[in-house]
Amino acid sequence: MSKALTRTDFDFPGQKSVYHGKVRDVYNINDEYLVMVVSDRISAFDVVLPKGIPYKGQVLNQIAAKFLDATSDIVPNWKVATPDPNVTVGIHCEPFKVEMVIRGYLTGHAWREYRSGKRTLCGVPMPDGMAESQKFPEPILTPTTKASEGHDLDISREEIIEQGLVSKEDYELLEKYTSEVFRRGTVIAAEKGLILVDTKYEFGKKDGKIYLIDEIHTPDSSRYFYAEGYEERLAKGESQKQLSKEFVRQWLIGNGFQGHEGQVIPEMDEAFVNSVSERYIELYENITGDQFVKSDLTNIQERIENNILTFLKSL
Repeated sequence: MSKALTRTDFDFPGQKSVYHGKVRDVYNINDEYLVMVVSDRISAFDVVLPKGIPYKGQVLNQIAAKFLDATSDIVPNWKVATPDPNVTVGIHCEPFKVEMVIRGYLTGHAWREYRSGKRTLCGVPMPDGMAESQKFPEPILTPTTKASEGHDLDISREEIIEQGLVSKEDYELLEKYTSEVFRRGTVIAAEKGLILVDTKYEFGKKDGKIYLIDEIHTPDSSRYFYAEGYEERLAKGESQKQLSKEFVRQWLIGNGFQGHEGQVIPEMDEAFVNSVSERYIELYENITGDQFVKSDLTNIQERIENNILTFLKSL
């Protein structure tokens, strides 16, 4: 299998800092621009798994770029350019300390909470009598605090405003943008025979203006069902056919790992790594309608560095 990009350590002109996240390496250029290198690292249960997934970074970066362009009429976003298949360069914003999670269907974390007997999530009521994967009457917003390490935590709208994490005025705008971008993503997904189930958005601020930042509508930030067969599976109580990272989580759960203390990450053999890579490429082709063109991984570090340096010189 081709080599995966698991870490970068570049030193660019004007570089003030670098942040190595779970998946992305983010370089701060003079507090003006961020160079985001999307690696092939994969995380689940807030733990970075030991092996990278070839082409995953390219898939995430190119899907996010496409959807940022497709929603720029709704909300300004941070993207300036994509000088490399794995790289986005954008405006340096001060991020809000919350992630805006919006759910159109009862599944994943929301279903696990619901199944345990809870009928509110982040202060938002969930109707009685719902089945797993059933559509909510209206999408619900279930924000989380943005943790630099460890698990993000559910938080209500009222708590966010009360704790001063986001002002009431800004939060109302975040809610509006979140609902409208999700609506646009839902329409685009439906055109491709997919259902955008749930997703998360991150926002930042620069010079008093709110921007949509980071990635959107990728399989790392979103969950998709296939529309075909959805109703039949729901009626039979069967699991939905989906394109998201949930299948990785389910594989981990099936192998005794949920990120709890003392648990050991199961061995990821080559067949599993290959299957995950194929699933990411499948989602790319399904959600974009484009054929995925694999980038050259021969000297991936050198390729990325050269493309970034060339772009920075043009600024």
